[in-house]
Amino acid sequence: MKKLLAYLALFFAALPFMASANTLPPDELVKSVASEVMNIIKSDKDIQKGDQKKIYALVDAKVLPHFDFTRMTRLAVGRYWREATPEQQQRLTKEFRDLLVRTYAMSLANYKNQTIEYKPLRVGPNDTDVTVKTVVIEPGRQPIPIDYQMVKTADGWKVYDITVEGVSLVVNYRSSFAQEIQQGGIERLIHALAEKNAQVGQPATRKN
Repeated sequence: MKKLLAYLALFFAALPFMASANTLPPDELVKSVASEVMNIIKSDKDIQKGDQKKIYALVDAKVLPHFDFTRMTRLAVGRYWREATPEQQQRLTKEFRDLLVRTYAMSLANYKNQTIEYKPLRVGPNDTDVTVKTVVIEPGRQPIPIDYQMVKTADGWKVYDITVEGVSLVVNYRSSFAQEIQQGGIERLIHALAEKNAQVGQPATRKN
């Protein structure tokens, strides 16, 4: 899971550096963003040294607007989402968002020499849900296939799931979430996520 979230950070840390991000088709967005983020990592010595304050600030300001965290959380919680009150759904989304952001933010400094290959994508004018397929190439390691599930919204394309080497982030969390809920309900899951966030580090500051 840490590997999955780390590659997620690799791709999305630089999204807002592109003024036209909301108007680009999903595959072009991936190409432009990936190039930008690699350049930032290579040129920022503080991030390379693991400056957590700077990394968290970068992720909070630049990453969060480009995810559909509510959709991600709803899919990860699965059928139990309907059992949660609106207030619980909001808290679940916040805690899950913070967990993802904190975890891959801590891995952001580890990426310096990767290149990315992009698979062809055809997007029709009426398509609203697509999968952008890429392969990350790192010297001395096996290529890593990464698929980005993206949905078209009024604010542009947003990510709601990532699959790394066949492992879906949403599906991976779904089983552990279900176990928590079965043992103690929605409140138990919220509490478990909050505890993990407290262990990982300082909370993300943006409120959605």
